[in-house]
Amino acid sequence: MSTFPPLTHVALTVRDLAVSVPWYENLFDASPVLDEDTDPNFHHTVYMLGNTLIGLHQHAQAAPEDNFTEFRVGLDHLAFGCADRAELESWVHKLDELGVQHGGIKDATYGSGVSFRDPDGIALEIFAPPG
Repeated sequence: MSTFPPLTHVALTVRDLAVSVPWYENLFDASPVLDEDTDPNFHHTVYMLGNTLIGLHQHAQAAPEDNFTEFRVGLDHLAFGCADRAELESWVHKLDELGVQHGGIKDATYGSGVSFRDPDGIALEIFAPPG
């Protein structure tokens, strides 16, 4: 083992796949590569983005009523990368077209990003490196 292995997938638990699947399909402009029940208590829908799988999970046990918050221990946000600030600006236009509320582009010394949330309030970001 010379290096730590790369990220292969991220799984997000959502409250209602009937709401989240169309939202993510519009965002990703992609259909799922997998949509199945793995047992009677769990269903997942999976998208392939580059070499990374993004899974949406819904469990038979109802999710708590409160929305996601980055202030709990666990996930803070999930960031998707783009090449540069010009591409990031294109993503802002795409989010606007989809009616996705966002905080506009924020610039920092380490790069630029636009933050937004999915239907369950999960924090997402599109990020461009500095330059």
